[in-house]
Amino acid sequence: MTLQQQIVGNAMQMAVCTLQPGQTVYCEAGKFLFKTANVAMETRLGGSGAGQQGGAGGQGGGMGGFLRQAMGTAMQVGQRVLAGESLAFQYFTASGGEGTVGFAGVLPGEMRALELDGSRAWFAEKDAFVAAEDSVRFGIAFAGARQGMSGGEGFILEKFTGTGTVIIAGAGNFIDLNPADFGGRIEVDTGCIVAFEEGIQYGVQRIGGLNRQGIMNAVFGGEGLSLATLEGNGRVILQSLTIEGLANALKKAQGGDKQGPTGGLFSTNIG
Repeated sequence: MTLQQQIVGNAMQMAVCTLQPGQTVYCEAGKFLFKTANVAMETRLGGSGAGQQGGAGGQGGGMGGFLRQAMGTAMQVGQRVLAGESLAFQYFTASGGEGTVGFAGVLPGEMRALELDGSRAWFAEKDAFVAAEDSVRFGIAFAGARQGMSGGEGFILEKFTGTGTVIIAGAGNFIDLNPADFGGRIEVDTGCIVAFEEGIQYGVQRIGGLNRQGIMNAVFGGEGLSLATLEGNGRVILQSLTIEGLANALKKAQGGDKQGPTGGLFSTNIG
């Protein structure tokens, strides 16, 4: 059952979803906006999309089934904590006719609905997830400790598998690129990546060498020491505004900016 959804708004977009009777979507707690009265809301610690059916069904009965379910719930909660998400998901199910439910991200910017057909997973930066059909499974993936530590954005990515619609959000405006259209590789500010398809290789490279120009890039260039690299043939979504850039702009407007005129290594990283 295809999810009917519409992205509305400009500066801070919203996703308005129309649910058929019995259809379910889930979202990260805190990203729900509104619903019609015939849409039931349930908050769950366990379960995140495809494969979760509630209760102990499919896991065996008795104490063994209960323990397996409890362990599975703990692992799923732990995944969300690692990914920087809330501990719980909220599930919305329509009954007695069509229902409507609205969601939004937490920063001024765009939203995007991604359609998964089961052939490719999607990966997204932490906190990009907004909502998804219950046929989409939410998980985490590791970009590699070295890449994550160097990139400054953390090496844990959100991972979406299964079939159906998943809605993500980011800051500023989005641009869709395919590295294959640019010689197979693009280099990106580490804070500008929103999401990319499976098959894209994610990495981090140092800006320049340990020479005069490399030091100038790092200290005065405003990008720090590293850039993210995206290689392969697939869809990549980038955002025009980084969270660090937004935080620094707000701090500067409040008279508390400490990054000075140079940026780069002297910039204030507000987390």
